[in-house]
Amino acid sequence: MPGLPIRCDMVSIVVLKGAGAATEVLLVRRAAAYLRGVWSYIAGHVEPHEKGWQTAQRELAEETGLVPTAMYATSFCEQFYAAAADCIMVVPAFVAYMHDSCEVRLNEENDAYHWLSFDDAMQELPFGSQRELLAYVHREFIVRPPSPHLRIDIG
Repeated sequence: MPGLPIRCDMVSIVVLKGAGAATEVLLVRRAAAYLRGVWSYIAGHVEPHEKGWQTAQRELAEETGLVPTAMYATSFCEQFYAAAADCIMVVPAFVAYMHDSCEVRLNEENDAYHWLSFDDAMQELPFGSQRELLAYVHREFIVRPPSPHLRIDIG
């Protein structure tokens, strides 16, 4: 059957600290050849036999050394055309909350990070789907409290 394949082998993680209007978003600057120099939130590929939330937790630890105080699924999936793979990518998003005193330890995938307000983070993100995700997270996780039904028991 002709058409573009749909792939879902990645997840996105929006990392937050603080509360209310003082909430900050973690952005990292990519160091690898793909998207080098681009500011983004955490993202990564699902490994075999791994659940999406496990990928989010693992990627967060690998890329930043952070362990969330709470993690949530969202009802938002980024969708975009990936030219190199000639497919439509569907990327489920997660939200991870951190202690205000958390310390970021970057691995080789990223060369810089900063905590930004939602407005400032929106200015740094280059892709429309990223900005849409951030607007969704602000609306559904900051302006209003997240649904307890979306909370993931991370042990």
